[in-house]
Amino acid sequence: QLQLVESGGGLVQPGGSLRLSCAASGAGLDWYAIFWFRQAPGKEREGISCISASGSNTHYADSVKGRFTISRDSRDKASVSVYMHMNELRPEDTAIYYCAPTSTFVRTLCDVRAQSMDFWGQGALVNVSS
Repeated sequence: QLQLVESGGGLVQPGGSLRLSCAASGAGLDWYAIFWFRQAPGKEREGISCISASGSNTHYADSVKGRFTISRDSRDKASVSVYMHMNELRPEDTAIYYCAPTSTFVRTLCDVRAQSMDFWGQGALVNVSS
C-alpha cells in the first residue's frame, strides 16, 4: 500500500513563495506519475501539475504555468519525494494541496487533466493573504 505525506504549507503574503513536499513510499513507485491537486473552499478539485514516473516530463494547468515548478527525487523504487516550488503566489492560490500517484500513464508521460488517482495524501493548507 502506498503512503503519502505532504508538508510545507502555511501562510504567505501575495507575491511570496512556498515549497510543498510529498514523501511517497510503497512498492513500485517508479511506475507512478505523481500529481498535485488543489481544492479551494467552495470550488471543485483542480489538477495543477504532474511529473511522469521517469521524471522526464511535466505538465501544468494554465492557472499555475510559469509560476509553479514540480520536481521529483527518486531515491529508490519504493521511496520518492516530489516537490512543488510555488512562486508569485496569489490569493486565489489559497487551497488545500494534495499529492496523488497514478499508474495510468506510461513511464514517460502524464497529463494534468487526469482525475483518477490510485491514492491520496492528507493535504497541506496554503493560505495566501496579506
